[in-house]
Amino acid sequence: MSTVIETEEHKALRAAVAALGKRYGREYLTTVIKEGRHPDELWAEAAKLGYLGVNLPEAYGGGGGGIAELSIVLEELGAAGCPLLMLVVSPAICGTVIARFGTEAQKREWLPKIAEGTRTMAFGITEPDAGSNSHRITTTARRDGTDWVLTGRKVFISGVDIADATLIVGRTQDAKTGRLKPCLFIVPRDADGFEWRPIDMELRGAEKQFELTLDDVRLSADALVGDDDAGLFQLFAGLNPERVMTAAFAIGIGRYALSRAVDYARERTVWKEPIGAHQAVAHPLAQAHIELELARLMMQRAAFLYDAGDDAAAGEAANMAKYAAGEACVKAVDQAVHTLGGNGLTSEFGLASLITVSRVARIAPVSREMILNFVSHQTLGLPKSY
Repeated sequence: MSTVIETEEHKALRAAVAALGKRYGREYLTTVIKEGRHPDELWAEAAKLGYLGVNLPEAYGGGGGGIAELSIVLEELGAAGCPLLMLVVSPAICGTVIARFGTEAQKREWLPKIAEGTRTMAFGITEPDAGSNSHRITTTARRDGTDWVLTGRKVFISGVDIADATLIVGRTQDAKTGRLKPCLFIVPRDADGFEWRPIDMELRGAEKQFELTLDDVRLSADALVGDDDAGLFQLFAGLNPERVMTAAFAIGIGRYALSRAVDYARERTVWKEPIGAHQAVAHPLAQAHIELELARLMMQRAAFLYDAGDDAAAGEAANMAKYAAGEACVKAVDQAVHTLGGNGLTSEFGLASLITVSRVARIAPVSREMILNFVSHQTLGLPKSY
């Protein structure tokens, strides 16, 4: 029942974050994007209220909750029209990985500051030739005495310009087998040999995308997060929350678009009654609502399983939640724009920009086709074609 019925604490959190989002709203985020800056005011207030670190351990300044709570924060901000994409990256992926696998020094250095919003961390896995395929990652880390030396490239990495460090996925050589295995390293933004350049995107957001170059970046031994023998396990400990949070992002955006369309359909009158009275308008909006609610149920299940420590079941549910939410978001935004007709393409109503935004959840952090591969192989036991 825990995955279906929200606790009173969760309801209170949802209402409080919704109130915060309402104070800022879509117009605030649109202005921030136009001015080429970051939503610092919203980020700072969310931090002050304890929302940024709600998933992090209390011993390190967090709220002691989990991904279930953090997903509520992102969903409600999205539903208000002002989602914070860096919530997915800094507290959800990086904060979770450090909290679970970091050294005591790493936890003390990073977690309190992530929770209070004074430091952020980006996450670098995707590569030009490998995408998110961790088995094909070519960024390598080699030992040089007690140091590590990283070389490689990353692409489509969010928020590197504002991040104090980037959690980089590299590959080290297994001394026993000689095979390469993934490992995680904290790379400070000012490290020698660490460079980034912005990628020109049609997608207009407050958080920019970057290509990274690591040219013999030398790191001390304490830059390694966790055990270099458990890299893949540690990697997926961060990727599952990423999928849950992407689902929250998508559901929030879908809810925002749907609410704008419903308001419009209640008031817009062309014949005798508002257009929302016509089933051709009402039914697609009702379907969009149903699909968003179904996606949220799977997202809640995935968060519950992850927070309960069931990583295997959480992986399956997180992938399904991300798939369902991405599809529901695209359909909701499309139907919202269609409901407004020409007005849906104007800047005044602000829905057209969401057409591009809504595609993100279908593409990132893993495509819907790769999720279907995961389910067909892992869940249904069908053979691989690759």
